[in-house]
Amino acid sequence: METIEELKTFISVLFCAFFSISYCYLIPEQISNNIPRLLSILPIIATFFILPLPFSTVNLTFVIFFCLVWLANFKLLLLAFNHGPLASKPRLPFLVFISTALLPINPQKSGKNMPRPDSGKVDATQVPSHKPIVLAIKALGFAMAALFVKFYLGFNFEIEPQFNEPYLGTSLQDFWGRRWNLMSSSILRHTVYNPIRKKWDPILGQLKGQMFGILVTFFVSGIMHELMFLYMTRVQPTWEVTCFLVLHGACTAIEVAVKKTVKGRFQLHRWVTWPITMAFVVVTGGWLLFPQLIRNGADVKAIQEISFLVNFARSKWERNETNL
Repeated sequence: METIEELKTFISVLFCAFFSISYCYLIPEQISNNIPRLLSILPIIATFFILPLPFSTVNLTFVIFFCLVWLANFKLLLLAFNHGPLASKPRLPFLVFISTALLPINPQKSGKNMPRPDSGKVDATQVPSHKPIVLAIKALGFAMAALFVKFYLGFNFEIEPQFNEPYLGTSLQDFWGRRWNLMSSSILRHTVYNPIRKKWDPILGQLKGQMFGILVTFFVSGIMHELMFLYMTRVQPTWEVTCFLVLHGACTAIEVAVKKTVKGRFQLHRWVTWPITMAFVVVTGGWLLFPQLIRNGADVKAIQEISFLVNFARSKWERNETNL
C-alpha cells in the first residue's frame, strides 16, 4: 500500500512539475526585464522546494530534489536573467524546453558533435563511498530518462555525464571541476562562480576574485547538500556536509593560488598528487560527509528500496516467463 501511495505521489509531482515549467516557457515572451521575470518565476522555485516533501523513500526524495530543487531551480534562475540552457537562441521547442528543465540534459547545439560513447558512462567503482551502488543506480536512472527522451521523442541533445573517472583526480581543482558530479559543477559555475568573478575581479583582482568565487561556490554547494540531506533523513542538520564542502573550497582556493604563484616553475608528478588528493577526499569524506547519512540509516534504507524494486521486477519477470 505504501508503494502504491508513493507511486501516486510521484505521478502527482510529475504533473505539477510539468505544468509549472510550462508556465515558465511562456514567461520570456511576456516579460523581457530581468527583475520582473525573476519575480514571476519565484513562485515556481518555491513550489519546487515543496515537491520532494511528501515522499517517504530516500531514492525518490533524492531524485526529485536533485532534478527540481537543484537543477531546475538553478536553470530557472539563469532563465530569469536570460542565461543558461533554457534561454537558448533560437527558442527551444516546447517539449525540449520541458525536458531540459527537468532532466540533466542540454540541447544539442547546431553543428556540435554528439558526445563520446563513454560520456554518459557511470561506473559504481567511480564513487568513493562505502555504498557505491546507490549512487551508481541513481546516475543510471538519470541516463535512462535522458535516453528515453532522446530516442523515443527524437530530441537532439547532449546527455550530461554524472562522473568522469573521479578516482583519477590529481588535484582538488581537477576532482571537483572536471570529474565529480559534473552536472552540479556546471550549474554552479554558471549561477554562482561566473557572476561572482564578474562582480569581484575588478575590485579584488583576478587571483583574489577567483579564490573568492571558489569559496562562495563551495559554500552554496554545501548549503544545497545540507538541504538535500535534510530532505532525505528528515532530521535536524548537523552542518557537517557544509563544513566538508567549505573545507574543500578553502583548500581548492589555496591550491589555485599556489599554482598561480609558482607559475609552472615547480610541479609535483601526478603519481604524487593523485594519492594525496584521493586520500584527502576519502579521509575528509569519512569524517564529515558520510556520517550524517550513516548515522540516520539513510544508506541502508536506500539499498533496501533498490533491493525491493529489483526483487519486484524479478518476480514479475519470472511470473511472465511461467505464463508463457
